[in-house]
Amino acid sequence: MTRWENYLSSAEKIIASYNGSLPLHHFLKSFFKEHPYMGGRDRRWISQLVYQYFRLGYWGKSLPVKEKIITGVFVGETSENDFLKAIRPELNDKANLSLEEKLQLLPLPLDASMLFPWISELSEGIDAKAFAEALLKQPRLFIRVRNDKLQKILALLEKNEVKYEVLNTHTISLPNSTKIETIIPDKGWYEVQDASSQATGELFRPHKNEQWWDACAASGGKSLLLKDEQPDVRLVVSDIRKSILDNLQQRFKTAGIKQYESIVADLTSDKLPALLGKRKFDGIILDAPCSGSGTWGRTPESISFFNRDEIYKFQSLQQQIVKNVIPYLKEGGALIYITCSVFKQENDQMVEYIENISKLRKQEGGVIPGYDRNADTMFAVRMQ
Repeated sequence: MTRWENYLSSAEKIIASYNGSLPLHHFLKSFFKEHPYMGGRDRRWISQLVYQYFRLGYWGKSLPVKEKIITGVFVGETSENDFLKAIRPELNDKANLSLEEKLQLLPLPLDASMLFPWISELSEGIDAKAFAEALLKQPRLFIRVRNDKLQKILALLEKNEVKYEVLNTHTISLPNSTKIETIIPDKGWYEVQDASSQATGELFRPHKNEQWWDACAASGGKSLLLKDEQPDVRLVVSDIRKSILDNLQQRFKTAGIKQYESIVADLTSDKLPALLGKRKFDGIILDAPCSGSGTWGRTPESISFFNRDEIYKFQSLQQQIVKNVIPYLKEGGALIYITCSVFKQENDQMVEYIENISKLRKQEGGVIPGYDRNADTMFAVRMQ
């Protein structure tokens, strides 16, 4: 058996044993730990085969797993490669064709609803075909430039012969495999942050000495964005997980941010008044818990294991959180409602819900499409 046949066999075994209970990258890590004889190249190729299988979503369920893997590589890769050359050379010869041309060669038709079965649930303004087809490609790595270090960062990228694209004065797009931490040793120069996530900051517009609350702060990406826009904002960050706030504190330390308050808080609890007292904020960032469906290009296995009912579970959770958070907003203050979901129930319908239960009205924002630049797709609105 050749090396490539071994890779294919290993990928089949992984797919057969994977049940979706763990993120795929964690499952792969455990698998390779149990097979320490596999080298770095082996692990990269086997992982790639597994991911390409899941990128095809619901397509090809009647085909043998091996055939779906091979098809995934053919459709997902944009150039000739050693795997197809060894396993299916006639497809390798056509690897440079456009996606539309490749789809005409498949043994079964492939459309958007096979790649993403919940097309009818998409938020208004999302191009269903473009969004679904973008799932076939791994998203890019994006960094947000800090402290006016753009030219110095570009010089380091060129020195290391990294292909990059400058999207604007603070956003750089890079190949996903870029080892950015080894190329740019000073972590104060940049933050790894998806392009669509960076775009949410255009809705913040904080002023000096205003009080802001990042209510679902997680590891602090939006808070760092806020602080870089206006360093003199008085910031409170909260999350239900102390461990994630510990990560935030380390990230803030690296970024040189010291003035903020950190609170462990369950936003669904009736104990928020005991934590926040009578405080009122000029701005609240609510990056709400959601399905994460706009990021499934990075975790394509999610499509195969997602249950439609989960959309409504997330919507119910979001409604509960919104009801508890809104009372802490000053009259005339801004609520920045954000999700990394593409489902209208978590996005458009939540805006309607907020308007129905409060004086808040949507001012601007909506879907932030990422499928035109190999980024995540998000939703963000400013409500006042």
